[in-house]
Amino acid sequence: MTSACAPTLARSLRSRIDWLASLEPERRSEILATLTAAEARALNEVLHAWQPPLGPARPEQLEPAGAWFIALYQCGRGWGKTRTAAEIVRDRIDRGMWRTVNVAGPTWTDVFDTMVTGSESAPGLMGVWPPHQQPSLKRGGDDPHLICWNGAKIRLRAAHSAERFRGPQADGGWADEVDSWKPDAMSPEEAWRLFELGIRLGPDPRIIATSTPKRSGLVAKLRAQPNCVVVRGSTLDNRANLAHQFIQSVVGGLEGTRLYRQEVLGEVLEDVAGAIVTAAMIDAARVACAPETARIVVGIDPAVTAGEDADETGIVVVGKGIDGDGYVLEDLSCRMSPDGWARRAIDAFEKHGADLIVAEKNNGGDMVELTLRSVSRTVPIRTVTASRGKHVRFEPVGALYEQGRIHHVGTFSALEDQITAFTTAGYEGTGSPDRADAAVWALSELLVKGECTWSDLYSPRAH
Repeated sequence: MTSACAPTLARSLRSRIDWLASLEPERRSEILATLTAAEARALNEVLHAWQPPLGPARPEQLEPAGAWFIALYQCGRGWGKTRTAAEIVRDRIDRGMWRTVNVAGPTWTDVFDTMVTGSESAPGLMGVWPPHQQPSLKRGGDDPHLICWNGAKIRLRAAHSAERFRGPQADGGWADEVDSWKPDAMSPEEAWRLFELGIRLGPDPRIIATSTPKRSGLVAKLRAQPNCVVVRGSTLDNRANLAHQFIQSVVGGLEGTRLYRQEVLGEVLEDVAGAIVTAAMIDAARVACAPETARIVVGIDPAVTAGEDADETGIVVVGKGIDGDGYVLEDLSCRMSPDGWARRAIDAFEKHGADLIVAEKNNGGDMVELTLRSVSRTVPIRTVTASRGKHVRFEPVGALYEQGRIHHVGTFSALEDQITAFTTAGYEGTGSPDRADAAVWALSELLVKGECTWSDLYSPRAH
């Protein structure tokens, strides 16, 4: 077959498959039943095709050209990073270029649920091969792995146990969500070095790295490497394969925010000029788990109005460790009715075994406490009044971030987007910093209140 006729044949084959899919199920089953084993296998391979002209891959999803060592895909959510990486692994294994592959995600749950299993819309390694070539999964023992149809081995590892990166060598690697790696007993950079040192077999070892577009931390260091090629993309690039409800409700709901630019458009955002707290500060103090806590507080910043266009109600759970530092444990902020957010806050109080709920009453007066009391009569509540500017209230907490005394237990993108938008001149973010306000109330109760009085921070004088 000449290259000139290949597109014509591809279009013809695709049109026949579309015709087959359009038939009534019974008629389609009758036709499929007449296929020989070889024909059925060929049809499966066509349906699993990824490479153009048959496959659905967009040009930017194909393996980058050139002599790179790391291909870093920093794209918006839903762009197709998972399938892209899995397909590159599949292609190199099928062509005999890789016989051993090391793959690693942040946790074992991420590895098995995302990288191995995936979903119908974002297939992982088990889903990119046709059924008769699907790898077999070996989960037992200390070496979980996949064995491919041609004998190639894909080792599975979790970054939180990065010590296990030592030793196993491979022709290639796939590192997923590297911006979320939180290894035990070492830094993300040290974990990456261990992973990278294992990719050294064969004449052309390479690593596929996938991540959301964070501006600091490990991914920033990878971007700066001369042997790294960066691929960027927007969620909207994959609009044809995403549900309309997702595009309209989730993506559309973020439009106009910094979070939209990062998580949807795939931009790597610079810090806000004059920010009190930077992303680098948060990343440097981030931890995978909190130590034993001395106290836990749920902070609430209630929304002024209700409805689809209302601000969110900020609900943030914070603990004070026995080491004296603050730990942000959970962000449960939501856009709900008063009864809805009150129940969510009380549930968080009970789940974490908290000691107190601190809620701002400026926006709702006594109604805030009454709403919470309608759900639980016994939960301890302190209501506070804010009479000074939001950025002034934030400054004592910002100083604790600068000192490395506040740790985020995991990643809270929307909350961190608001925290890093506070400057000494005011709040530079879009909308209301409801999540950050809730965190400030809780952190102030735990870490600031004991160092100065509430009146020092929130005097009756308007600011």
